[in-house]
Amino acid sequence: MKHVAVLMGGISGEREVSLSSGAQVVAALQRAGMQVTPIDVTDDLPALIAALTPRPDVVFNALHGRWGEDGAIQGVLEWLNVPYTHSGVRASAMAMDKSVARAVFAQAGLPVAAGRLVTPAELAEADPLPLPYVVKPINEGSSIGVEILFGGDNRRQEIASRWHYGPLVLVEEFIPGRELTVGVLGDRALAVTEITASHAFYDYESKYQEGGSRHLLPAPIPPTAAALACELALKAHQALGLSGASRTDFRYDDTAGEPGRLVILETNAQPGLTPLSLLPEQAAYCGIDFAALCAWMVEHAACRE
Repeated sequence: MKHVAVLMGGISGEREVSLSSGAQVVAALQRAGMQVTPIDVTDDLPALIAALTPRPDVVFNALHGRWGEDGAIQGVLEWLNVPYTHSGVRASAMAMDKSVARAVFAQAGLPVAAGRLVTPAELAEADPLPLPYVVKPINEGSSIGVEILFGGDNRRQEIASRWHYGPLVLVEEFIPGRELTVGVLGDRALAVTEITASHAFYDYESKYQEGGSRHLLPAPIPPTAAALACELALKAHQALGLSGASRTDFRYDDTAGEPGRLVILETNAQPGLTPLSLLPEQAAYCGIDFAALCAWMVEHAACRE
């Protein structure tokens, strides 16, 4: 019987999301007939190493956010020489850093929004891009810290004054239209989902509160656009050197009619696995139930760096 340790919780702003993902994964792997040890990860690294001794056959990384999907915990697992799910150190770090991922996508010829890095002081002083534009932390997930500034919005200085996500701010042009996402498993793009949020955009509450969003699967877009979204998601996965599962989010600007314009927002190297998450929903649409999805991730676990 394969022994799998499931890491969950963590110390990022996505701790509660990770605990939800982890609980789902533990139950699924137990249904798949595996011996499962759940580990609530805190800031006590020696305690984590002790919990992984003796080493399990595989670590299922259900952590989200900083220190969980940015290469940090992956480095610890490499040092312990234990196979783990999802992507390796370098790929995880690149995917988590939105400015680096943008550069990788652009180098690969993939479509990204116009944008730049500024300091909070520069943001406070003047609009860094023509309105409307989006303000993002470089290395947070689940839309934490994301703001959209439209014409007439006077929140720019307030946002800059309370910025606590690091020394730099990523600003990008706002792309009108619809929100799409595509999950990838290995070398296969799963499907295209359109997300309609109850808030102004697909923010943290929309993602994790019951009724916060609607998922239209398959997305009601032209077949050519859906095929291109799948192609771009797979290319983004490959450009970053990701392993296992990922999910790429897009804006689809069809405001001027069809065919619309697809723009990559970001690629998530460790998609959520909560009851409201998109990757399991797409997998189920493709005939892969949640237990089989988690078992697939375990079977494709490895040491990579």
